[in-house]
Amino acid sequence: MIWNPNKETMSRDEMRELQGRRLHKIVDYVYHNVPFYRHKLQEMNIEPDDIRSIDDITRLPFTTKQDLRDNYPYGLQAAPQSEIVRVHASSGTTGNPTIVGYTRKDIGVWAECMARCLTAYGVTREDTFSVAYGYGLFTGGLGAHYGVEKLGATAVPASVGNTEKHLRLIRDLRITGIACTPSYALHLAETMGKMGIKKEDIHLRIGAFGAEPWTEDMRHEIESRLGLQGYNLYGLSEIMGPCVSYECCCKNGSHICEDHFFPEIIDPQTLEPLPAGQTGELVFTTLTKEGLPLLRYRTRDLCSLMAGECECGRTAIRMGRIVGRSDDMLIIRGINVFPSQVESVILSTKEFEPQYQLVVDRVDNLDRLTVRVELRNEYMTDLLPELAALEQKLSEKLKSVLSIRAKVQLLPQGSIERSQGKSKRVIDNRKL
Repeated sequence: MIWNPNKETMSRDEMRELQGRRLHKIVDYVYHNVPFYRHKLQEMNIEPDDIRSIDDITRLPFTTKQDLRDNYPYGLQAAPQSEIVRVHASSGTTGNPTIVGYTRKDIGVWAECMARCLTAYGVTREDTFSVAYGYGLFTGGLGAHYGVEKLGATAVPASVGNTEKHLRLIRDLRITGIACTPSYALHLAETMGKMGIKKEDIHLRIGAFGAEPWTEDMRHEIESRLGLQGYNLYGLSEIMGPCVSYECCCKNGSHICEDHFFPEIIDPQTLEPLPAGQTGELVFTTLTKEGLPLLRYRTRDLCSLMAGECECGRTAIRMGRIVGRSDDMLIIRGINVFPSQVESVILSTKEFEPQYQLVVDRVDNLDRLTVRVELRNEYMTDLLPELAALEQKLSEKLKSVLSIRAKVQLLPQGSIERSQGKSKRVIDNRKL
């Protein structure tokens, strides 16, 4: 199923022509409405009429989260306050939050793009869909909610918290779809076990998972435990919220709503564009946004772009799975380490729960990595040699993937604090 065939199956030439027109319009819009961009463009001796096609995008300046913080709260807002109908803010924990204003048109585009995502997953008007992202300043809850209603399905605004009540509703209301973080999906599965609810007792068939990186192994774990098909949902508050890209039934990359959000992949060090297929930092330009339009916004997410028509019939360029973040990447003894690498190893090993933390310390000027991981109940033992063998087994697997040795600390099931939002996977105790 395709929600908007006119845009989702547009030819590449038609798409690039549309993107070029919209890029020129948005550059003209920010030039005359956002002093920050006008000054930047003037410093680069660029006027709006210099931007005539989508190929000209590389001439434009980058925007960073720090730019948003430096212009807190409304310095980058383009629309007058009288046109702003909603404000969201980022979930960041340091510095000023990033404030994102939406016009009525922005809200409409958001709902439209989210309906594309849900339709690609197989959601129809007959489904009852639980939205278990947080409602409020975080964009996840309301973003997914509006998409469900736009599609015509039944929305259940479960939000986060009160997991046992949520599970009873999933069972009793015969809820068929859920949107939440992957880690919360695992938390639901664990709580089901404690409540004696089997996956055969519920009717979930579709999961829209996002807001944090997750691996194929975690997808399989969630699908197995909840009895559903799990799909990737990507977005970020600065660009719009959930709906920027989405998987289809083929699960071969996430289709970007590139008529609204133009993607680039750059080298995070040189800032030069990278060819299709190479992994680098994902950059987005909003082509239609009125409240907070952004030019070449550096997401810090690391992935690659995939060209070519998908078997589902959609022609939009696809992004590969997020493999980490350029700012969250750990550098340990000169080696780049991403939590997703550790997760992949843990989930490929039957003895361990998909609950882990990376703890980095510096002892005698030497970085040390400890991987804390929960041991499944059926493998828990009082025999120290058996535990030592499991630690050694995981340590060797991690070394083969990370190229550095990590100390493994085995914990009883349930030891690591569960999160109903984004999980805290990394504890870096170094004073860098």
